[in-house]
Order: sequence, then structure tokens, then C-alpha cells
Amino acid sequence: MRPVPLTKRTSLSIVVIGLGAVLYQGCTTASRPPIDRFPGYPIGFVERGMASWYGPGFHGNKTANGERYDMYKLTAAHRTLPLGSVAVVHSLTSGREITVRINDRGPFARGRVLDLSLAGAQALGMVGNGTDQVELRVVDYNSRPEGMGVLRVQVGAFADLQNARALFAQVQRDFADGRIIQIDLPEGRRYRVQIGRFLTEPEAQMAAGRLDRTLNLQSFVVRDDG
Repeated sequence: MRPVPLTKRTSLSIVVIGLGAVLYQGCTTASRPPIDRFPGYPIGFVERGMASWYGPGFHGNKTANGERYDMYKLTAAHRTLPLGSVAVVHSLTSGREITVRINDRGPFARGRVLDLSLAGAQALGMVGNGTDQVELRVVDYNSRPEGMGVLRVQVGAFADLQNARALFAQVQRDFADGRIIQIDLPEGRRYRVQIGRFLTEPEAQMAAGRLDRTLNLQSFVVRDDG
């Protein structure tokens, strides 16, 4: 029986165990074409979905862009938006609105689009519920010397390395590129299985859909900033 993948949010440390892979993907929806000063970057990108928040367990740990996570600042984690993106987040429940900077990766849970800091969650009034329906719009981008990074398709995450290797062996039949990365989270160690080498979002999403149909997975695309 094929093991059921686990999903968790942002990483604290990464060790590559499998093969290397590089993916590139834009964002899912853009309201206008990219502007010239940031080629390929979707200023004006709009996304709706469920937001969550993260706090004490990650406070002080390194974020994906290398700075320390401060849960009292207006920051957020997103799976694919380039680090340094600035987004206006509008609560569809309360009508409140805040501006946050994307400095981390997550949420690593299907069906969620954004992980806010504690400060962001408090400003939107969603701390008690834990989640909220939001609309985010990218309004600016503070470029990084390293560039925007690349994208990968994450097909599963496991507490047991052998389960990760079993799934990795299955997906390698169709995708030569892939890797298993070790993630140390407050709740324990996890092993994430990622595959593919794509240049565009449609290619990555097509591969993710194909794997979901053939192997009954719940994969999603993530940006790799390493």
C-alpha cells in the first residue's frame, strides 16, 4: 500500500538527499502583464484563497530569505511568489486590509495560499479562528541579488524516510529529475519529495495534475530559493 503523504509549512533547514532538480513557474493568475523593470515578475498578480498564520514555534528561526522570522512584523509566507514581493492582503470576512512583505515559504498545506505572521493575523482579526478567506494583490517587488529563484513540484512529505523513498521511486518512472529534502520542524523531521524541471507554470501544473491522477496524490508547485 502506498503511504499517505504528510504536509507541513515552512522549512528550518534543508539537506538534499535525492537528485537535483530545477523548476521555474510564474504565479497562477495575473491581472496585468509583467512590468519591464522586473522581467517575468507579475506585479498586479491577484489570488484568492484561505490564509493561515504561524507564530511562536517559528519566532526567531531563519526564514527562506535568510532573515530571522519576527512574528511581530507584517510579513508572510507564500509558496511561489518571489521573496521580496509586497502584497496587499484583504480579508473577505472582516473587510480589513494590510500590506505585507513575502519573506518565507509556505503554507505547505493544500488549499491554503498564504501564511501570515502573528502581527498580520492580528491586524486582520483572524487569530482566534486561525484561518480566513483573503484576496492578495502584489503591488511591489524588492528585488534580490539572487533573483526570483526556481520552482519545483512537491508530491509528498513524510515523517519516515523509507516512505519518502518509496514515493520517490514511483515518480522517477516518469520524471528523471527529483530529490528528497530533509526538513527540521518544531514538531519533528520531515522528508519532502520534489520532482521535475520546468520553465513555465503551465508545464509544472500539467505535470502536477498528471501525477495526481495517476498516483492519487495532492501535489503542488513551490519556489526553490536555494
